[in-house]
Amino acid sequence: MSTFNYECRGPDMTSQVIDQPQSRAQGSPHDLEQRAEPRKDDDMPDLDSTPSYAVGLLTNVVMGDEIVEYLRRIDATLAPYGGRFLIHGASPAEMEGRWPGDLIVIEFPDADGAASWYASDAYQAIIPLRSNNADGSVAVFSGVPQPHRATDILTESTHG
Repeated sequence: MSTFNYECRGPDMTSQVIDQPQSRAQGSPHDLEQRAEPRKDDDMPDLDSTPSYAVGLLTNVVMGDEIVEYLRRIDATLAPYGGRFLIHGASPAEMEGRWPGDLIVIEFPDADGAASWYASDAYQAIIPLRSNNADGSVAVFSGVPQPHRATDILTESTHG
């Protein structure tokens, strides 16, 4: 039986890595059978829709009852908008400079999903549970249409 690493944060927000047993090894015949099934049209990404993202960079998080309540309630606020966590406070492998806090990235399937979720009554009701117990910034970003290259942001005025 193989293991995978699971990272969790203790009350003092330090990271701990815990080994958890996996139920079956990756690449087992059962997994290969499931991967071999053709994708249905419903499973294909909508390339005409540009995703949006809610991004938070939090520091000085006080892991108390209010933050725990926030964490218990946030998933229900995301569901109606198709939001899903891509990054949730994991410890970074710092490549350049010192990373200043905990990064949270939530993806939404359409261009106005992140802003609509943030403005929703359900999410607005739980914001104080987070904001009263952490410092930081929260912003909403539009994704880029795919395919995208770095030079797509250049205009005649920036490189002419």
